[in-house]
Amino acid sequence: MSARFEELDWRPTPLGELVLRRRIDPVSGKDVHEIKLGDEFLMSSMFTVSEVALGRLALARLGGSELDVAVGGLGLGFTARTVLESDAVRSLVVVDALGEVIEWHERGLIPAGAELTADPRCRFVHGDFFALALGDDGVDPQRPGRRFDAVVVDIDHSPRHLLNPGNAVFYEPGGLARVTGLLHPGGVFALWSNDPPDAEFTAVLSTVFDDVAAEVVTFDNPLQQRDATATVYLGTNPG
Repeated sequence: MSARFEELDWRPTPLGELVLRRRIDPVSGKDVHEIKLGDEFLMSSMFTVSEVALGRLALARLGGSELDVAVGGLGLGFTARTVLESDAVRSLVVVDALGEVIEWHERGLIPAGAELTADPRCRFVHGDFFALALGDDGVDPQRPGRRFDAVVVDIDHSPRHLLNPGNAVFYEPGGLARVTGLLHPGGVFALWSNDPPDAEFTAVLSTVFDDVAAEVVTFDNPLQQRDATATVYLGTNPG
């Protein structure tokens, strides 16, 4: 019988202590994997509905095949895995600032890791997604200036609740305008948020993208015995 609680790895980072742990949920009896950075819970496998919806909603806006997708934020890999479920996806680049998280996937400490690393369409990039997105060369260091059919981001808690104050510029009109340079005409930008729809941020998105929407995703929260929600923002690149 496995232990009810296990710390799989612990690493000091410039952003704080990074911990990967596994526990058995007392209600379902299933394994729950969690990533914690300092005092912040980055991800829990108990709550993945909105991360899956993020990938599906982004791809639902795209037609055709041989799609190239970039995901900012690896976490437990649920958004990346959802993207790869589509046969229309030709390639996936996943950018994460924490090399330790990438390593955990490569070592198989995170369940999705074996699937992601075995898929030849998927490649991990260790880097600051925001710095790369706002830079001149884009988010794929192997192909400077590369454009994608979809750019999907799940890093901060929301455009207002940031893991790093320096990320704020990304959510401003100038930062979002840089994202258009990462996308093909008609490409899709998708952003996860743990907060309800923010009318002010939606208005900012509308100054940069076409067909902007804030989709509310509802899921069960057994810890609080109620439904919880997250928001997926979507916008289509003009052209």
